[in-house]
Amino acid sequence: MLSNLCRGATRLMSTATKTTQTKVASAPYPFSKTALIKPAPYTPPPQAVREGRGLMEYLHKSLPTPEKQTLLRTMFSRHSPTRLLPGSIITVTCEHAPTSFTGVLLAIRRRGTDTSFTVRNIINRTGVEMQYFVNSPHLKDIKVVQKPPKGRMRRAKLFYLRDSPEKMSMIAGGRR
Repeated sequence: MLSNLCRGATRLMSTATKTTQTKVASAPYPFSKTALIKPAPYTPPPQAVREGRGLMEYLHKSLPTPEKQTLLRTMFSRHSPTRLLPGSIITVTCEHAPTSFTGVLLAIRRRGTDTSFTVRNIINRTGVEMQYFVNSPHLKDIKVVQKPPKGRMRRAKLFYLRDSPEKMSMIAGGRR
């Protein structure tokens, strides 16, 4: 008895949806035509990319803005004379934050457009680390306050400074 009742209810629901579907499909589009956004005109990729060569290089050149490309070339290239070095004290300014973050540059992770760097500072006796992506639209400016003592540090990644705040304060003070 119960199964017959369920079958009847299912049939009613299925026929009701079929009739409403045909009515909805024939109804005109309710929004105005001015709300529709037309896609950008198609520009074909270069011949080398169409053949499958140089796709990643094409993407790395076309994704970042020109300002970010110059930042990557000058401050984050391995062979640039004005490159950032681990152990430097830098100030990073962001678009969305009213203040800037100053600290010791712990590490640089070079990955093309995905390049990032880690800055550490001690605020109210608590270690604070911030990781910034160079290609982020939030990143506004990077200023070098002080170069590392004696020109450069011995290591590329200064994660050992997490365990010894006195060494970090020595670097910030310019002593070694």
